[in-house]
Amino acid sequence: MKNNFKNISIIIPIYNEQDSLEMLYSEIKKVVDKNFFNYEIIFIDDGSSDDSFNILNKIAIDDSKIVIIQFNRNYGKSDALNQGFKLAKYDYIVTLDGDLQDDPHELVTLISKIEEGWDCVSGWKKNRKDPISKTVPSFFFNKFINFFSGLNLHDLNCGIKIYRKDCIKTLTIYGGLHRYIPLLLVNNGYKVTECIVNHRPRVHGKSKYGKSRFFHGIFDFLTISFLNKYFNRPMYFFGFIGLLLSVIGLAINIYLSILWFNGTSIDNRPLFFLGILLIVVGIQSLSIGLIGELIVNRTGDKNNKIKKTINKS
Repeated sequence: MKNNFKNISIIIPIYNEQDSLEMLYSEIKKVVDKNFFNYEIIFIDDGSSDDSFNILNKIAIDDSKIVIIQFNRNYGKSDALNQGFKLAKYDYIVTLDGDLQDDPHELVTLISKIEEGWDCVSGWKKNRKDPISKTVPSFFFNKFINFFSGLNLHDLNCGIKIYRKDCIKTLTIYGGLHRYIPLLLVNNGYKVTECIVNHRPRVHGKSKYGKSRFFHGIFDFLTISFLNKYFNRPMYFFGFIGLLLSVIGLAINIYLSILWFNGTSIDNRPLFFLGILLIVVGIQSLSIGLIGELIVNRTGDKNNKIKKTINKS
């Protein structure tokens, strides 16, 4: 007998996970058949070079609730999730990684938690089954983000999360912003919490993330912080910088002008060129601020990403 749970969309980004897909689908199928009235499983093949797409096609033959998206190259997890969020149609939207480390049985725990009134529930891999080369950087990364953002999550980048459809569809995820979806939702006024989930050792394949992801994550955080504070007020940022530089440059040139009126040569003084440079850069910064005021919404999206879409429903 099924639990009284609503319909659910499950989004799974895939990149070279051919050895995990059949087992992953089998585990998810058992959970959703037992606990949910209706469901869809959206696989996004993010430009895999192995046999992942063909395996997904074989699985989809016998299950009309599977949706498969294939990108023409590897765009990254953020773009894969963004496409999944656009396609998802049910009340609750869950994300899972495709490497079998996220336990599909945690879907019941997550949906029970979100029904307490939360908009997003993020998994917390408290007993994480990863090498120290991943756990230590991740620990400091989470501490850094929590300290500067005010967020209080132990595992910001955990792959297994659940969202209410109406809140996650307000976001556009690109670049590496998938790490910060809970933070983006909090910035938009939604309620976010976390719960402990089971984490399993990697059985097949290898991690897709290199050492550079820590620095990329910091840069993405700076982007989010900037956009959150100045996205609708670009003149506050560029205007302040432009006005400050212009005033400094003008003050320098006024000082030099006084010297020139008193008979001092200034044409070969570096300070003269610095003053002119500061005024020019200041005016440019003010101009950028004015242009930014005209562009308050991020427009455009990467086009021609999808090579093929298969929807069996």
